[in-house]
Amino acid sequence: VQLQASGGGLVQTGGSLRLSCAVSGRTLSSNGMGWFRQAPGKERELVSAITWRGGSTRYADSVKGRFIISRDYLKDTLYLQMNSLKPEDTAVYYCASRQGSTRLPENSNEWPYWGQGTQVTVSS
Repeated sequence: VQLQASGGGLVQTGGSLRLSCAVSGRTLSSNGMGWFRQAPGKERELVSAITWRGGSTRYADSVKGRFIISRDYLKDTLYLQMNSLKPEDTAVYYCASRQGSTRLPENSNEWPYWGQGTQVTVSS
């Protein structure tokens, strides 16, 4: 599975961004897709995840009500719509994929496939 993330940038507090992750290779067997983020000096954390086929989702408490994860079968693309952005959302965002289970674990070590990161910076 190959993942290519895009869509990051600089935005003011309260603004919006949409991240995209193009998926190629064995997409039909990709059971879970997720977005993680890592801020300087902090561990990588799960932001949101979705099962590719069933559409079940999970969100970190810090982004509930502000971020929306979705996927487009026809385009083999994962999205993360980020609204009401805050300075604490500033981080490098990564998309990830896992197979063989419909679990959406928050432990990044359980996600074997990763895209390159895309920087999101929210100015105050």
